[in-house]
Amino acid sequence: MSEEIGITTEYIPLGQFLKLANIVESGGMVKIFLAEFEVFVNGELENRRGRKLYLGDTVEIEEFGSFTVVQEG
Repeated sequence: MSEEIGITTEYIPLGQFLKLANIVESGGMVKIFLAEFEVFVNGELENRRGRKLYLGDTVEIEEFGSFTVVQEG
């Protein structure tokens, strides 16, 4: 089962999403994190921190779990 992460905007960049999901502590850590861990967005390997995530997108990270982007509120 995936954890739901709520956003209030149309989309969220992957780097901000990782901070919102409490996977990284700061934006500076995102680039390093993406170099060290395989992050899959909707089943495809992704390493761009600016990748836009929309409602319904799924982010999977081994050792951290699966997350789904949902509308907050």
